[in-house]
Amino acid sequence: MSTLAWSQDLVLDQPELDHTHEEFVELLNAFGDTLDRGEDALPAFKALLAHTEDHFAMEERWMAATGFEAENCHSSQHAMVLNVMRETVRYAEDLLDREPLTIVRGELAQWFPGHAEMMDAALVYTMQQRGFDPRTGECREPVKAATSAEGADAEREPAVSACGSTSCGH
Repeated sequence: MSTLAWSQDLVLDQPELDHTHEEFVELLNAFGDTLDRGEDALPAFKALLAHTEDHFAMEERWMAATGFEAENCHSSQHAMVLNVMRETVRYAEDLLDREPLTIVRGELAQWFPGHAEMMDAALVYTMQQRGFDPRTGECREPVKAATSAEGADAEREPAVSACGSTSCGH
């Protein structure tokens, strides 16, 4: 049984991110398969966690390069998901409680499509607007920032804070 099916609905037309997202889905399904077989799912979950850490770090670099505020709801959601995943590992290893592994499987499968559709799509849109090339890290239209020589009154481009959600408080 597949935990989350890869579909065209998850494609954002940003090749590197689409590939990373497809890997996430594959690892989530591999983890789910080990649970379904009654095997020790912790190694598969740790592989998913390591991938997710790298995945989110990549997106964080892209957000920084394209002018997202350091504290934005997209980054906050990454931090929350990683915290839950790390706590799941801690429960399994330190408390010998494997139940959170079963719970987090469903939660990640439910969370991921909305995150990709809203927050990651907003990131891809910003990358396109700025002409950001994730392979080189270069931006065709770099973010304007006031330098210390320009002073506090210098014109500065506002940082991106939105996550793509109309309910976001940022």
